[in-house]
Amino acid sequence: MTNEEKPKPKQKLGFTIIKNDPTDGHKGFGVGSLTLENVSPVIIDIEEKKATVEVGAMHARSDVERGIKFTTNREDSAGGKPYWLVWVTIDHKEGGAYFAGVTACEMVVNREKRRGYKILADHVNKMDKSMKRHIIVEHMDEESKQVLGEFLRDFNEKMWSLSSEQLREELAF
Repeated sequence: MTNEEKPKPKQKLGFTIIKNDPTDGHKGFGVGSLTLENVSPVIIDIEEKKATVEVGAMHARSDVERGIKFTTNREDSAGGKPYWLVWVTIDHKEGGAYFAGVTACEMVVNREKRRGYKILADHVNKMDKSMKRHIIVEHMDEESKQVLGEFLRDFNEKMWSLSSEQLREELAF
């Protein structure tokens, strides 16, 4: 068979992450695609009481997650360090940008064993809820809520003040 005779492989349509509005100006390819432009993962180190933006967490490749095999069995990561992965969605309204969706997911990492605990489905669902402007932080411990609230306020006080009363109350410090 020559190159001309070989059947061409079918083009696969995978999950597409795009920067701008997929429906802007046309109704063809990309309509209904998901834009993650305004979602940021924040990892809270519970023991250190420290929050950092970890863009790598979008694809489970943050510094915390790198080199760790995750399972849904807590015992695999026994004695590990607890973290919160928080999905923060930013939106705009008349007054400016604000924290529109904030959802937290549990994660435990045992570096010595190179094992971790997380429920991937929960992480994906919480990211989706954040993108849909939900606030889900009630299951977090009080100190971590305070760390997150201070982090968001210090990041941008105007955005914090424009955010929902629910968010400011649940992360009150």
